[in-house]
Amino acid sequence: MDGGVVPRVAVTADNAGDALLRRPQLRMIVYKIVATEEWAEAEAAGAFTGASVDRADGFIHFSTAKQAPETAAKWFAGRGDLTLAAVNTEALGDDLRWEPSRGGALFPHLYAALPMSAVVWSRPLPLGSDGGHVFGILQP
Repeated sequence: MDGGVVPRVAVTADNAGDALLRRPQLRMIVYKIVATEEWAEAEAAGAFTGASVDRADGFIHFSTAKQAPETAAKWFAGRGDLTLAAVNTEALGDDLRWEPSRGGALFPHLYAALPMSAVVWSRPLPLGSDGGHVFGILQP
C-alpha cells in the first residue's frame, strides 16, 4: 500500500487460524488491468468473471495503487489495448482476500465474479512516449 500502510485485519475466533488474510478494515480502492475488449464484454454482462489467467488461477487478480504500475510492466508491457478499473473493496465483502505474491507482498484476490456495481470508474490505460503505461494519480 502507499506510504507503507499495512492492511489491518480483524482477527476473530473464526479466522484466527486462517493462513489467508481477509479484507482489510481500511476503505480502499484496488485496480484491475484488463484488455479493453474483455472489459467491454463484462460491462455488457454486468459482471467480470476474469481474464483467462484469472480463471486459470481460480480468482481475479487485483493490485493496489502502489502495485499497479509494476503489474502493468510485468504482465502487460507494450500493450495499448488496456482498461484500468478502480474497484471499491468494501463492495466485495469476504470474497476479497489478501494473499502473498511477488516478493511476499500482499495482493488482493477476488474469489467471485466482480459485479459492475463495485466498480468506481474505468478508463483507458494508455502507453506514454517512453513505452510505459500512464496511470495518473491513483487513490490508495
